[in-house]
Amino acid sequence: MIQRALKQADPETAQALAGELERQSSGLELIASENFVSEAVLEAMSSVLTNKYAEGYPGRRYYGGCEFADAVERLARTRAKQLFDAEYANVQPHSGSQANQGVYFTMLEPGDKVLGMDLSHGGHLTHGHPLNLSGKLFEFVAYGVSRDDERIDYDALHELAKEHRPKMIVVGASAYPRTIDFERIGAIADEVGASAMADIAHIAGLVAVGLHPSPVPHCRYVTTTTHKTLRGPRGGLILGRKKDAKAINRTVFPGIQGGPFMHTIAAKAVAFGEASQPEFRDYIDRVLENAKALAQRIAGHGFRIVSGGTDNHLMLVDVFSKGVTGKDAELALDAAGITVNKNTIPFDENPPMVCSGIRIGTPALTTRGMGPDEMAVVGDLIARAIEAREDESELARIKAAVAEMTDGFPLYPQRLAAARA
Repeated sequence: MIQRALKQADPETAQALAGELERQSSGLELIASENFVSEAVLEAMSSVLTNKYAEGYPGRRYYGGCEFADAVERLARTRAKQLFDAEYANVQPHSGSQANQGVYFTMLEPGDKVLGMDLSHGGHLTHGHPLNLSGKLFEFVAYGVSRDDERIDYDALHELAKEHRPKMIVVGASAYPRTIDFERIGAIADEVGASAMADIAHIAGLVAVGLHPSPVPHCRYVTTTTHKTLRGPRGGLILGRKKDAKAINRTVFPGIQGGPFMHTIAAKAVAFGEASQPEFRDYIDRVLENAKALAQRIAGHGFRIVSGGTDNHLMLVDVFSKGVTGKDAELALDAAGITVNKNTIPFDENPPMVCSGIRIGTPALTTRGMGPDEMAVVGDLIARAIEAREDESELARIKAAVAEMTDGFPLYPQRLAAARA
């Protein structure tokens, strides 16, 4: 809620926050990595724990007065381990990127060879992109998807692993719509004497409820963000085995981070608790149902869906198959109140900042209560906006239709009322 104190003390910041709340409330949020947290998670993030320094770990802090910080962190760790059936959890990483760094700096030396998924095929910057710290410090060899079906080419990955004998194989993606075979990759890693690390930032919610195979039994390390499908605060998490706990802990602190964000860890504990409830399994079921329905509707308008569909919460739409760049599609949709992101597609012929696709996800709209019927309407609005990308009047009419639609699925209604007052 935009509090009275903030309005009085800093009206400019308050105005920006009120504007963002209005944008989220009146638009269709389809960025696959975004979601809407509960009021309970918001309360924990804005709690007095933001005032507390707690360098170290529960029972071994460098500051006094940490008894309640310890209680919150222990609770978050216990819930994370239970949620993912893992032996060990570190809840201190500030982000998914730092969770990945925590594993890299524990297991690797500069110059070590690693296999990681090509960013342009759906991977992530932290999986070895040359402009990222991971690509600067370690020798990454990229694997990707096949041209035939646009799914991970496990045979080619296997051959690369045998040829290069990497110290680690990183698996996970930021724009891959299909189920990942963690068991097979774990077996390949074992065969070549490598460690396997799974980055499940996008699919953590699916894994938590058993609607995507878990990497925990097959990969030595598992990292994730705590937002996205897990629907928690922005932050990171490392899961692993007890034998690696001491080394990982030492790398996270004092290796790459200082004091943990205790207010965020409290919010992680809340989110892990929410994800352990039966209602969360129902929610993820609906996310998957909505993704399939939306992909089918968009395909019905003549757009090519990369890999032919989706197994998870997201899809890649090849808009260039209809002569539109991803950049132009994103801009048109944004003008219509529909938020997506431009995205490269496998073997993209356009440069990354222009690209040929858009990435679309259903977690946020599902959180608002929308279902397959609404996905049909959303698919029609997406196609209509891209078609009318140069018609400002039509885009304005679509934006009005979007606002009318979202009124039926209110987001943070008390906060919105207070912000508008």
